[in-house]
Amino acid sequence: MEKVKFQVPDTEETADFFVVEQTRINGVDYLLVTEEEDGDCDAYILKDISGQQETEAIYEMVETEEELEALSKVFASLLEDVDIYS
Repeated sequence: MEKVKFQVPDTEETADFFVVEQTRINGVDYLLVTEEEDGDCDAYILKDISGQQETEAIYEMVETEEELEALSKVFASLLEDVDIYS
């Protein structure tokens, strides 16, 4: 499972996440990530907000209820054996 490092905005703190699944919707990349590689744990959806000029991808956590609900359904259909609750 791929591991990504996420830097918390406005701080030097970083968090490591494991990429469970990824998808592209309307030209925007989304990642479903967890803090643990295996077992039950919280999952987060990250949205790629980087511009075309960026050399590295820049992700932010999806926080709006409407977007989270829609993306949760997409990831649930991609991962048949995983329950996703928003």
